[in-house]
Amino acid sequence: MTRTIDFIFDFGSPNGYLSWKVLPGIAARTGARVNLIPCLLGGIFKATGNQSPAQAFGHIKGKLAYETLETQRFVARHGLSAYRFNPYFPVNTLLIMRGLVAARRAGVEDAYREAVLSAMWEQGLKMDDPEVVAGALTAAGLDARALLEATQDPEVKAELVANTEAAVARGVFGVPTFFVGDEMFFGKDRLGQVEEELARSPA
Repeated sequence: MTRTIDFIFDFGSPNGYLSWKVLPGIAARTGARVNLIPCLLGGIFKATGNQSPAQAFGHIKGKLAYETLETQRFVARHGLSAYRFNPYFPVNTLLIMRGLVAARRAGVEDAYREAVLSAMWEQGLKMDDPEVVAGALTAAGLDARALLEATQDPEVKAELVANTEAAVARGVFGVPTFFVGDEMFFGKDRLGQVEEELARSPA
């Protein structure tokens, strides 16, 4: 039986992007499979009373500057030179997260995910603007019109809501969150612990 990393994911998290870039290596080393679960970070925050780091720690002298330094170290360590903090952050991700659910249903999840991640965290595009989203998808060879229309499908909307509610019920309070079995790990800095847990878990 293949071990699985459940990855609670939203495009709006820069640490979600950084984690996604590192996870394939962990999966390859441990023989695990990554199960990306689209959720709405805003919904998780609302359900748990959580806030973004900028809101929660913005008043603490030096805290956000240190977080930026830690991100720079992570980027350098893993060679993620394409990463660029999005100048429009925070971005409302409702449209592109529904789009991820729709893309999965349409069988184009991989291409969609990589196109949106690149647009959001490498090209610095305003990915809560439908026209910008459509342009990014079209540039990636995807049927932007069909995917954006599918974001209005009640079943697509309901799936994203259900994923988000299930994540909260599981104890999730932010993104990126990872599960190996019932063990939960929060934040990109816990990826080493994820790999250690996989090494201990029976295949």
